[in-house]
Formats: sequence, C-alpha cells, structure tokens
Amino acid sequence: MKQLESLTIRKRAGFLLSIVVVLITNIVAGDRPVSVGMIPDAGATQVSIQEKAPLRDYLARQMGGDVNLVIPTNYNATVEALGNGSLDFAYLGALTYTKAHRQYGVIPLVQRSTDLEFHSLFITGANSRINTLADLKGKSFAFGDINSASGHLMPYYELKRAGIDVEKDFKYRYTGSHPATAKAVESGAADAGALDETVYNSMIAEGKLDKTKVRVFYTSKPFVDYVWVARKDVSKDAQEKFARAFTSLKEGKDDQILGIVRGKSFVRASDEKYELIRRIAEELKMF
Repeated sequence: MKQLESLTIRKRAGFLLSIVVVLITNIVAGDRPVSVGMIPDAGATQVSIQEKAPLRDYLARQMGGDVNLVIPTNYNATVEALGNGSLDFAYLGALTYTKAHRQYGVIPLVQRSTDLEFHSLFITGANSRINTLADLKGKSFAFGDINSASGHLMPYYELKRAGIDVEKDFKYRYTGSHPATAKAVESGAADAGALDETVYNSMIAEGKLDKTKVRVFYTSKPFVDYVWVARKDVSKDAQEKFARAFTSLKEGKDDQILGIVRGKSFVRASDEKYELIRRIAEELKMF
C-alpha cells in the first residue's frame, strides 16, 4: 500500500513538474503576448487605446504573435513598467528614455526621422500680446508632464536661456499631457504653454484645436526626442523584429500606421544621441 502511495506521489510530482516545464518553455518561446507601452499623449483612456488598435494589430503580424498595447497613466508609470518587466517594448520621450536607460538599462531601437531634430512649440492665445519669451513674465504658463522632454525639459531650458526664472517670473502648472496644454491655452486657462510640435500640428489638422484661438510665438532649438525601446531582457531576435516593423513602414503603403505614430519614416536609434538631453537634465536637476 505504501509502495502504491509512493508511486502515486512520484507520478503526481512528475506531472506537476512537466506542467512547470511546459509553462516555462512557453514563456521562453514567446507564447505569452508581447506587451507594448506608449507614454500617454492624450491621457490613458479607452478611446486613445482604440484609436491605436491598427498599430497593435500591425505589430502583432510583424512579431508573429499577440500584442497587448498599454497606455500607462503617466510617463513615470511607463518607465517603471519597463523596470518591473510588465512591458517588453515602449515608446518614450527623450527625458523618460534617459531615466529608463540609467535605471533599467533599456535598449534604444528605432525613432522617427523627425525625432533627430525635434522641436517644442510655445503657444499663446490668438489675440494675446505675448510675442517673445520675455513677454511671459507675470503670466500663467502650462507645461505638460513633468517627465516630458518637449513638454517640460526643453521648454524649461529655453526659458532659462532667455533669462526667465521659472520659479519667480510667472505662475506655472503641469497639465499632464500635450493635448491638455493646448486646450488650456485655447480656453484661456493658461496664458501660454509649450508642447510637442507633432501633437500641436495633428490637433490643428484634425480640428481638435481651434486654429483661430491659438498661435505659435516661439519654436525651440532642435533636439533629439522620442524613441522606441526594448526591456533589456528581451531577446535579440524579438528586438530585431520590432525594429524592422517600424523601419519597413512606407508612405503610400502604411499611411494609417504612420498617421497613428505621427511620422513619415523611421531610423535606427542609438544611446549616444541623447548626451545633450542628459547634460541638460543634470544641469536642471531633473534626474
């Protein structure tokens, strides 16, 4: 009887071990969905995820398996998700990339060709008397997310170079996203604000921002911005598939996807290109 019980226990243990082996094999083989995150450019809403569904489906075809597209609630949450392994790939701004690379060793893969010479736009009301950065003294100003390069870091840097003391010369607040900054200026809730040039242009083109109520009064110097990255533990093969999915996009053939990512073409990215962003972030104590 004891021999029979011992044999039964060994069989059960062997069965459970086989299940564990299968589960581990499936994960290693990539059977679990690939998790892709994007910093929120319009808030982490169900609508914004649905708008990006064609991108999710395209990546699933290119990766050869299911893809979960995730839009965390803010920039920092996207970085942390890469660090704890809940995201495999992510779309980051320059400041969030440098933080994620320093903290978690994320790997830069691809970026839009326009990201190599990106700009922040400073906007104000159409009838405003604000025409230069100096005119912002005594006014109210809107930054985007505190961890945004184009919505905070570079605008802050431009203001400092223009002799504006952000802490003393005007009142400011963080809206949390580029569209929220645009709408704050449009509504008059803020006298001026700074945001991502592609978000501003797309909102104007799509009628989401009234071009009769806002105008650009200053454009920043060019800088390197957004980049798609991989978690450091993602396989080289998966990294290459993901990168090729973007570099193979062509105007006239993949316009729907290119429209979602607000780009025309993609190039390979490298960490060295972000040295200026690092120096500015360190100078402004944003690390």
